Amino acid sequence: AIARSLLKQGVAVTVSARNLDSPKTKEALRELPELKVATSIADAVRASDFTFLCVPFEVALETVAQAGDALKGKILIDVTNPLDAVDPLTAGLVHGPTGRLSGAESIQAALPETFVVKGFNTIGLFNMSDPTFPGYGAAKPAMFIAGDHAAAKKSVGDLVSKLGWEVVDSGPLSTSLQLEHLAFLWIKLAVLHGAGLNFVWALLRR
Repeated sequence: AIARSLLKQGVAVTVSARNLDSPKTKEALRELPELKVATSIADAVRASDFTFLCVPFEVALETVAQAGDALKGKILIDVTNPLDAVDPLTAGLVHGPTGRLSGAESIQAALPETFVVKGFNTIGLFNMSDPTFPGYGAAKPAMFIAGDHAAAKKSVGDLVSKLGWEVVDSGPLSTSLQLEHLAFLWIKLAVLHGAGLNFVWALLRR
């Protein structure tokens, strides 16, 4: 869904995966023939200005390790949420309600020479390809981002704006903990409490 949104705005997208032969990857390539395919994660990183980490959290560190030195000095947008792999809907987040370290911070710790920015994680991917919600005037849906590197965060914010979202700078990367909890709230509302999938967050100001 993120790739579709980027392609709509004329942004070239290069993808890779831990297994390029997986059914999910093949389906994505069939649906979006404009995608460029890199034979390795490292090659995809080298070809891109931004790298989106869109994998289950339990394989996030394994995935970025495959990039090797290619991520040094690069911007990594962390889309993951550390949901319990066995029972995500009821067990919740791996770090739990009393946790103090976000998943994004654990990724940053593993990649000290990479600029990690949290983003695109607080709503379902179903909404990523079309941020328009008729009936709300000029209001745009909010996209929360967090990061410690100001220039990297601004670059991600500019991309978010280009895709049609209102950028909400949530502060340092440590704020990712709250963004991951916000994502879990979205999941619970969408799946367990009948809100459905077609809703997003927004900031309404007086």
